[in-house]
Amino acid sequence: MGNKTVIIGGVAGGATTAARLRRRDEKRQIILLERGEYISYANCGLPYYIGDVIKNRDSLLLQKPEVMKARFDIDVRTSSEVTAIHTDRKSVEIKDKKTGEAYEESYDDLVIATGSSPLVPSIPGIDGPDIHTLWTIPDTDQIKQVLVEKKPRRAAVIGGGFIGLEMAENLVHAGVEVTLIEMQNQVMAPLDPEMAELLHENLTANGVRLVLGDGVSSFERENGHTVIRLGSGKTVEADMVLLSIGVRPNSSLAKEAGITLNPRGGIVVDSHLRTSADHVYAVGDVIEVEHYVLGTKTMIPLAGPANKEARICADILVGDEKEYKGTMGTSVARIFDYTAALTGVNEKTLRSMGKVKGTDYETVLINQKSHAGYYPGAVSLILKLIFGMNGEIYGAQIVGQDGADKRIDTIASVMRMKGSVSDLEELELAYAPPYSSAKDPVNMLGFTAENVLNHYVSFMSCDDLDRLSASGTEGDRPLVLDVTEEVERMVYHIPGSYHIPLGQLRKRLGELDREKQIVVYCAIGVRSYNAARILSQNGFENVKVLEGGISFYKSMHHRDFEEKDRVEPDQGALMGKQVAEQVEEREVMRKSVKIVDCCGLQCPGPIMKVHESIGKMEDGDILEVSATDMGFSRDIASWCRQTGNTLVGTERKGQESIVLIRKGMENRDAEQETNPAAFPAPKGKTMVVFDGDMDKALAAFIIANGAVAMGSPVTMFFTFWGLNILRKPEKRKVEKSLIEKMFGAMMPQGAGKLKLSKMNMGGMGTRMMKKVMADKNVDSLEKLMNQAMKNGVKLVACTMSMDVMGIRKEEIIDGVEFAGVATYLGDAENSNVNLFI
Repeated sequence: MGNKTVIIGGVAGGATTAARLRRRDEKRQIILLERGEYISYANCGLPYYIGDVIKNRDSLLLQKPEVMKARFDIDVRTSSEVTAIHTDRKSVEIKDKKTGEAYEESYDDLVIATGSSPLVPSIPGIDGPDIHTLWTIPDTDQIKQVLVEKKPRRAAVIGGGFIGLEMAENLVHAGVEVTLIEMQNQVMAPLDPEMAELLHENLTANGVRLVLGDGVSSFERENGHTVIRLGSGKTVEADMVLLSIGVRPNSSLAKEAGITLNPRGGIVVDSHLRTSADHVYAVGDVIEVEHYVLGTKTMIPLAGPANKEARICADILVGDEKEYKGTMGTSVARIFDYTAALTGVNEKTLRSMGKVKGTDYETVLINQKSHAGYYPGAVSLILKLIFGMNGEIYGAQIVGQDGADKRIDTIASVMRMKGSVSDLEELELAYAPPYSSAKDPVNMLGFTAENVLNHYVSFMSCDDLDRLSASGTEGDRPLVLDVTEEVERMVYHIPGSYHIPLGQLRKRLGELDREKQIVVYCAIGVRSYNAARILSQNGFENVKVLEGGISFYKSMHHRDFEEKDRVEPDQGALMGKQVAEQVEEREVMRKSVKIVDCCGLQCPGPIMKVHESIGKMEDGDILEVSATDMGFSRDIASWCRQTGNTLVGTERKGQESIVLIRKGMENRDAEQETNPAAFPAPKGKTMVVFDGDMDKALAAFIIANGAVAMGSPVTMFFTFWGLNILRKPEKRKVEKSLIEKMFGAMMPQGAGKLKLSKMNMGGMGTRMMKKVMADKNVDSLEKLMNQAMKNGVKLVACTMSMDVMGIRKEEIIDGVEFAGVATYLGDAENSNVNLFI
């Protein structure tokens, strides 16, 4: 090792190498060359300075050249651009950007720490005046100046990676309307799609317009702003554009010097961080690294690995026999209310390698709280673990409002020590109610993974459930079993699901088909796991649990919910001023206000507590509810409509949703004037189908198809004789009493066996009617029923009537929901037409 070390690049990798090298070797001559004006600045903090979260610009400058000279006796040369590396004579050519002077500097050892730069593809118009990148302090100053002086109203962020997401958040905080455009179908590519969907929901809830699966084809300048033309033909107008498409390694110097690069332009190094050239080392974003989990070569541009590589490189330069053993890509980002964290390999990568879930690897996805639920401030965490069939851990992902960072660090530490899922189970982690639970979410991941490996439980993803439920083959469609309570089902349930509360399951096992696959769900997955264990130990062999529960399922389908069920990001402004004034002036003076704290309660806890509290209040009283459950505001809107109460307003304060509810519909007209969105005009159509005659069934389904074609939601509630319309035409082997069997034999089995209410004439009239319908090209009853279900008409079979008539669920056609009168009445409340047929 020589006595003179030259380092190219003065930010993370370069500055850390220089400082560590000086601590190890006081006599060495160290020269740090940086082409920019700044060294060792916090580029990860740049978005937060733009968003005014970091107030002081100097806070970003972690080390100044004069301080580094004074403290470490390092020759720091800023505005000094290296233009060539001569490995044969061990020297570099340097241009002083301030004076224009060019000179040559020799070295004994050279460290390349040139980092990476934003990727700027060749897109027409990409050099426009409103288009920016964020990578350096000057970039930050320019964007900050634009925000202060030009005050752009609309901004477009191109790319949904870490910087793009952080900039989207900070631009929103700066008062700018933000559209985020991402060519892939998800943001934050290292996450698996279902975990990224949580971020999509959160971004939308915070006012970011998401454009996914659509790339930019050109930028055009029109009327003082930029028009972004997308590949789909759509356009987005913006006053400011930020490019965050990705990064590329700054390896041109190495390439020109003949140093070996990989196909992506990364400098190839060995485990001692040596390049292909003698006495030349490289660290940071510019190098290729080994993936710690897979053992393959990759590029992972992160500050943490860059600093560790730099420290190891300095130790090697002074003679230590150290190795850099690879990178797992452990990373974290804050996106509005959520923190997203990950480590290791995602499931997408395993699938791209040809790996098969259930054969080569397994996953678990669980819904937990950040700390003890009974302690204030507990919030949800969604955790996903990817592991091998012998328990080895491949990767993990966590999204939530609090605690994701420390959990991902714990898992990453276990992985680094070659630990397994059993080690996650056995971890002894610090516990007190404000910080965790007695069984920490990391322990729970281990417990759940062990259950999967031991075949105590099997999970089904939301995507797989949707795919199977939409299958045209009856045998592929599972029975979806809802084990929540009635009040939870009133708020939301999966269409077509069968409802048996967990406490009733053991007594009602006879209602379930043992031959069908059963997918059980509850709010977050705990009760459904218990239900699955009951079923599997009572002869049901094909039982799965819906991963993450219904709260996660709703997040996966957040786009499907009507706008009235969404929580707009700044409704707090309305509630905090207008609604609060209304409550104070019109209500509070003469009605009591009750405050309920549901923070920390897991779904369905908040809804249950609201239901209990409202029941003890007088009409017109106000209930103020605070909850940390992200889906609470959406759920409470549905609950209020179903139960005849008034949602006065909602507000988001930090991690809490604050909701005002008025019991009953008192002062509805006055409230509708100030908050019309809370009272959408009912447009649904509901009908009770009591008779089982063919002509009445035809009329019912003709009306239903017509109504749904006009955009109205339709619910058909089949009771007593009307249930025969829904019976399968083929006989099913089910257990029945003698009387039930007699009932079944006397009743028509399915739509094809129904008779006319008049002029049946021993069946001749019915056959004549069917022929006339065919001649006139009028659809048959069976076809009308298929059309109705395909178009979204909700068919509900009355479970009480089924019990009385001796009709079992297995005898009812697929796609029918099973519920009581409360479900029908709930839909009827949102209807402007109710029919009895």
